[in-house]
Amino acid sequence: MSAADTLVLWLDEVGTDSGALVGGKFSSLGEMAAAGFAVPPAFAVTTDAYRTFMGDGRLGELARSARTAAHGGDLLAIEDAAATMREAIESTPLPAAVADAVAEAYARLCERAGSPDVPVAVRSSGVAEDLAGASFAGQYETYLWVIGVDAVLEHVRRCWTGLFGAAVLTYRPGDGNGTVVDVGMAVVVQQLVQPRAAGVMFTLDPVTGDRSKIVIEAGWGLGEAVVAGEVTPDRFRLDKVTLDVVDRAIVEKASEYRFEPGTGVQLRQVPDDRRLEPCLEEAQVEALAALAKRIEAHRGAPQDIEWAVDEAGAVHVLQVRPETVWSRRPVPTVSAGAGSAVDLVLSTFVSGGRLAPKDDGGS
Repeated sequence: MSAADTLVLWLDEVGTDSGALVGGKFSSLGEMAAAGFAVPPAFAVTTDAYRTFMGDGRLGELARSARTAAHGGDLLAIEDAAATMREAIESTPLPAAVADAVAEAYARLCERAGSPDVPVAVRSSGVAEDLAGASFAGQYETYLWVIGVDAVLEHVRRCWTGLFGAAVLTYRPGDGNGTVVDVGMAVVVQQLVQPRAAGVMFTLDPVTGDRSKIVIEAGWGLGEAVVAGEVTPDRFRLDKVTLDVVDRAIVEKASEYRFEPGTGVQLRQVPDDRRLEPCLEEAQVEALAALAKRIEAHRGAPQDIEWAVDEAGAVHVLQVRPETVWSRRPVPTVSAGAGSAVDLVLSTFVSGGRLAPKDDGGS
């Protein structure tokens, strides 16, 4: 595969070793698509495209200066370097090979969707998001309802500038020798689902860590309001084996993100007749829980999943990542000792779907 062939990669071109090219977010989506889960069509503008753009000239020098400032720890210097990088990235022409590759991919996405200007989400997919000990949640950018190739190219640039934000530079991973590492930035361009409702779900209880439960949080419209904590969502807690709803909280949902023609995505008021109405039907709650259970079984560990239900009722997987709070804590061992069915089920619960290993005295 030539360098030009790796400027853009599609979901079905992503392998288990593609993380350095497409970042953690797109790599996970590619895995889900390959496993048969319903992931909206998408392509990634790879780290090869990012590095082709950065090159060894002025941008490369400015990037090195920004990383040096980050290593020095002077917050004002970091903020100045971040502002300089943002201006430089936004004003530097894209290499023709990169611009053409993105334009051709967007045209192909439009052709698949049967629309000349299909709305897309443009999301950062940082390679550092997958590094052990690196936490970049909320640091990188997502842009919704981007329409047209020129707007897509503009927002790819904006995602690249996110790699040099002051907060990200401050937490930049090193190589162990005191040198700040340039891990690159990939960008996901994904056909946007127009959802009736959307949100997140966890294959354990995020409050208690109970792995025998699935928790779904849902709001009207696009899921960004739920993900960002801007609205209080409906909440459903289900038994992971039976998929029965254990408890639910249907709350007043006063606002939602919707697309407004001429102005883009806006946070708007929910009509009075929908504010206290559950945003998911019973069958949709069960379908989402069953989906979460299958994803956890596929990945072998508790998961944090972003999803959307469109107006036709179809469920879409938007993002999948390992749950990182409770999953890092030791799992209590329940011995299957005599092989009783009860012990076997309990052991499966506490290990997130697989038998917990016997305690051999190790760490």
